[in-house]
This record gives sequence, C-alpha cells and structure tokens, in this order.
Amino acid sequence: MNTFRLDGKTAIVSGGARGIGAAHCRVLVENGARVIVADVLHEDGEALAAALGDQALFVPLDVTDRDQWGACVQAALDFGHGTLDILVNNAGINVPAALEEMRPEIWDRVLNVNLTGHFNGIQAVVTAMRRQGSGSIVNTSSITAVVPPTLLAPYVAAKMAIVGLTQIAALELGKYGIRVNALQPGYTDTPMMAGGDESAIAGGLPIPRYGKPEEVADMMLYLVTRASYTTGSVLPVDGGAVAGAGFALLDSSN
Repeated sequence: MNTFRLDGKTAIVSGGARGIGAAHCRVLVENGARVIVADVLHEDGEALAAALGDQALFVPLDVTDRDQWGACVQAALDFGHGTLDILVNNAGINVPAALEEMRPEIWDRVLNVNLTGHFNGIQAVVTAMRRQGSGSIVNTSSITAVVPPTLLAPYVAAKMAIVGLTQIAALELGKYGIRVNALQPGYTDTPMMAGGDESAIAGGLPIPRYGKPEEVADMMLYLVTRASYTTGSVLPVDGGAVAGAGFALLDSSN
C-alpha cells in the first residue's frame, strides 16, 4: 500500500511553474492529487499543466494580489469538486544588493512576494479548510534563515519571518484540523542558482552537491501525507548545511 497517495485531494502550489514549485506539482500529481499550478509565469505554467494532464490546471497568480488569491482558491474548489486540502506556499524572488545601496522598492517587493505572499495564501485557504475540518499548509523558508549571507537583507528577513508565521499559524489553526509546517531548502538546482559554481558553493557540505528540486518535493509530500502529528515544524532539505559544514561558503561577499 502506498501511504503517500493523495487520491481525491486538491492542492495549490504558488510559484508552481518552474524550479522547486514545478517539482512540487509533479510529485503531487504523481501521487493522485489534483493540482493548481499557480504562477505569474503564464507560458511556463500552462506548459507544465498541459504536460501533467487532466490532474493539473494553470491559474495565473500574483501572490501579492489578494483578489487573485481569492480567484485561485475558487478555481481550486471548482477543480477539486469542492475540496481544498493542500497549500504549498512556494513563490519567491531574490534581488541581491547591499543595504546601503538597496532601493526601497526592492526591499518592499521582495518582502511582499516572499513573506506577505505566504500570509495572503494562508488567509485565502483557511475558510475552505476550516469548513472541511482538515488541511495541510507547507511554507517555504530557507537555510538563510539560519545562516544569513550578506547582500540578501529582504530575502533573509522574509525567510526568517516565515518560520515565525508558520509557528503562529500552526498554533492558531491546529484546532481546525489544519497543520502548518515549513521547508528549509538549501542550495538547490533551480534557475535562482543558475551561473553559480556548484563545487565552490556546495563542495564543503556533508552531501557535496546541489539538491534536486525533487528532493525538496519529496519532503513536502511527507509533510502533507504521513506527517499527521507534525505541525509548526521547519524541516531542512539542505545536504547538511545547517549542521555546521561549509557555513563560510554562505557569505555571498566572498
């Protein structure tokens, strides 16, 4: 018996068009879920949904827009025949800059997407999940929340805050049967890491390579299926980075 099956379940994945988000969508569909691929990247999102077949639907979503979140949730309920079981808050951006040179609009934009976007998603799904008495929300933090590098102030601030948001949401929503956890990916082979030297960046880790998006998605799958007594937790998927190895490599000024 495959205890990771999600037949009859419906999921939303924000930032689902590529990278880790696309891996989340694939593993959810592979295990029987109906999935909303939600993203601002229309072409990539539509292509992924088409490749995944009848179990997937692309819905345009700017996570900073609460009206679009409402439309996305309604699309999920329609697609899932009235159920909404899983939210994977995955959308995020990164704009490196030194604090003294950072334009205020960059600070605002990164926090709005990476942090407020998570808040908007949680608020948007709560009513449906409360009504059915169950749900699983998976947020996306980062190893930078543990070991902050330079030049990423708004990104790091958001990823640290997501840990607190996850814990508060778990405390407040557990009584409704809603579990809330967070993933803490490390260096992962995604477009955000394009152009980096993998051996220099990850060579000092206990697992000396970039992670694969599918490895992050597998941890998400565990959280939304088998981890029935887990809430308010942050699970690293980082090749051992938070154990202490290779921390000097995290300083992006080097």
